[in-house]
Amino acid sequence: MNLHDLKPARGSRKKRTRVGRGIAAGKGKTAGRGTKGQNARSGGSKGPYFEGGQLPLFRRLPHIRGFRNINRIEYQPVNVGTLAQDFEAGEEVTPEALIARGIIRKNGGPVVILGDGELEIALTVKAHRFSKTARAKIEAAGGSVEILPLT
Repeated sequence: MNLHDLKPARGSRKKRTRVGRGIAAGKGKTAGRGTKGQNARSGGSKGPYFEGGQLPLFRRLPHIRGFRNINRIEYQPVNVGTLAQDFEAGEEVTPEALIARGIIRKNGGPVVILGDGELEIALTVKAHRFSKTARAKIEAAGGSVEILPLT
């Protein structure tokens, strides 16, 4: 067997139907388009938007107003009460430590510490942002707050 002997399997290749090539071809005269009417003409079909004169779906749907801020920063929230449950006194709370304990997702973005819950133990908390109440609760418990830069 040589390269020039290779052929596709029988029946795998079908010839395209050449319409409008005379009566003998079986697809002459109207070329499979039927007789007269809009779709028998060239360029006759309506577009996908057209619904027979009915108000198209695209125009029936409400218009979405406003805009999406492309510079929005999506923070991963962590409450002070969660820190009290998952960390021991004197520990350092970093985004890496939160990921290791399964509190936040790995590539979910920067971390914000919120003030919901109580905190009685001193922790060193490093995060990208703190709410005023969270900062007050951490410092009142004898801990410290460090703001990490956004990258």
